[in-house]
Amino acid sequence: MRECGEPLLDLRTVEALQLDLRLADPAGAFAHVRVSVADRLVAAQTRLPRGLRLLIVEGYRPPALQRRYFADALARHRAAHPEWDEGRARIETSRYVAPPEVAPHTTGGAVDLTLCTADGVELPMGTSVNATPPESDEACYTASADISPEARENRRLLSAAMTSAGFVNYPTEWWHWSYGDRYWAFSAGAHHATYATTDAL
Repeated sequence: MRECGEPLLDLRTVEALQLDLRLADPAGAFAHVRVSVADRLVAAQTRLPRGLRLLIVEGYRPPALQRRYFADALARHRAAHPEWDEGRARIETSRYVAPPEVAPHTTGGAVDLTLCTADGVELPMGTSVNATPPESDEACYTASADISPEARENRRLLSAAMTSAGFVNYPTEWWHWSYGDRYWAFSAGAHHATYATTDAL
């Protein structure tokens, strides 16, 4: 990990990109990403077919919010499986919610997004953003074959645009892409991550 000190940028100031408000927070954290991530999102946007747009759902997530998400999910697992010890409960929780100490969204380097038309109509992608493997029968996996041909083609378009701009995908979540964080460094074979967890907002 070598934090480069790159600031966060508010994507609401980037005219080329469209933001969805479903996870908007009062401080507007959801709309922020690192500057290089924003540049790459604009580049990915230009690689989509005419008439299609990236629809940004969530970028930066403050560490306190990530800790709350993880704690809430952990509590649900404990309640549903009282026979599990603490280690098992944390492992199972980590399958769907990143532990705060390694969460990619807290770096400003991760972004959840989908595709939409120029009028803001979302394209079919096989599942909703943030669908879990159990509730979607693993159709949320990027390479899932258990989706319609239209959704498969839309995922291919999204993947091609994002990959060409330098992003990597988390394969159990078709909507989750990152650059500069730990997972990106691991997937891209980089010597180190350039973005660490930050309390910039």
